[in-house]
Amino acid sequence: MTVAKVIPIALFIVLMFVAFKIDMFSMNFYGGDLTGGLFEQVRSTMLVTVFVFIGIEGASVYSRYAKEREDVGIATITGFVIVTSLMVLVTLLPYAVMQRAEIAGLRQPSMAGMLESVVGPWGAIFISVGLLVSVLGAYLAWALICAEVMFAAGKSKDMPAAFSKLNKNGTPVTAMWATSIIIQIIVISTYWSSDAFSLMLNLTSATTLIPYLFVAAYGFMIARRGETYQIRPQERQRDTIIGGLAVAYTLFMIYASGFKFIILSAVIFAPGTILYFMARREQGKPVFEATRDWVIFGLLVAGALYGVYGIATGAIQI
Repeated sequence: MTVAKVIPIALFIVLMFVAFKIDMFSMNFYGGDLTGGLFEQVRSTMLVTVFVFIGIEGASVYSRYAKEREDVGIATITGFVIVTSLMVLVTLLPYAVMQRAEIAGLRQPSMAGMLESVVGPWGAIFISVGLLVSVLGAYLAWALICAEVMFAAGKSKDMPAAFSKLNKNGTPVTAMWATSIIIQIIVISTYWSSDAFSLMLNLTSATTLIPYLFVAAYGFMIARRGETYQIRPQERQRDTIIGGLAVAYTLFMIYASGFKFIILSAVIFAPGTILYFMARREQGKPVFEATRDWVIFGLLVAGALYGVYGIATGAIQI
């Protein structure tokens, strides 16, 4: 499935280079009236950028299978470089083949229409078939990754212990069933969406930004405190800078995503807290030990209720 995904993209890039028109690229890049200023253009593409890189942490999620811990870092950096290169090439090269207005008018998947304009109808069919196989591969990969995340949470006792149960093949069976059922519900819900692709793109990006922010903030916090730097203290200053930049960047992306998708994220996150309640009761511990945790939970529930109300009244369009 990875091959079926990469070959159409690689062929698309090669053919775009073959059909490259420098005058067309210059005109699209510098000429014409652009919609909004540079800041607004960057802001409007942020969620798409996040969507492209969702899953880059996959090597870390499956790190328990790694024979060498170094392979996890190598896989993550290599994946990041490859995805970045492909995204830049696929985004920029079409501007050397078609007018910007024509590109904007292409239906999804736009790569199919773009390749069709260069090589004919077979180009659209080739990209579309590759896309179908790619989507099936992504469906399988994300079901497994999500199940692995639930397994890790069950093992750390942040979710009910049932999620840490493995079958004879080493698969977290309860987590796998739960993940599959939730995925099916979300897929079915897209039937009532006016633009299912855009909704899922924006919603998945927005929901991902919340844990990204927590991870970045945690990294920044322990670097500032100097925790875990007993062995290599020389890396503390570097990690503090990187953590600070990551927090600022993630906050900007959350701002760029817009209020609507943050509220919709609350609708998804709030019911998930039930699993944490169950896990704490299994251990005989209070649900929240600090007042601030109850305040945060209250804000989450309030956001979820507002989101449900907005969807019901039409104030929030999905």
